[in-house]
Amino acid sequence: MVYIRIETEVRPTEDFEKVLKALKNLFIFKNIKTEDLGSERKLIIIEETSLETLRKMYNAMRRQRILDTARSIFLKNLKGETIEVKLNKQAAYQGIVSFVDSDSESPLGPISVVISSKNINAIIDWITPKTSRGRPLWESPPPEDA
Repeated sequence: MVYIRIETEVRPTEDFEKVLKALKNLFIFKNIKTEDLGSERKLIIIEETSLETLRKMYNAMRRQRILDTARSIFLKNLKGETIEVKLNKQAAYQGIVSFVDSDSESPLGPISVVISSKNINAIIDWITPKTSRGRPLWESPPPEDA
């Protein structure tokens, strides 16, 4: 089974609905929680157990032709059965996948994405297959046992 956790901070200068739109541009989700962090800051937390949560990000990476880059980032951030990547929130608002290495690279704070599964390598192969000349060598359905 896959476990996906997506979270991002909503800062006092940000509009909650716009941050939510940034998340909806890259992810499909049903479960959303918010935590009050004080000082007019909130944390949006999404927890899902379906790879369909990642379908919009999957499509965006193909549209942007960044599969090689995304695959190398996923593999670099793979620890055991878990991948953790950070996305630029402002780019997500535009429907664009833009990876960041540190929180400081995203002025309004990043979107943190954690994907855990016993079959994490099959998930990586599904979402970011190997490519040749920018085209996927294969396309496979999402792993059912993820």
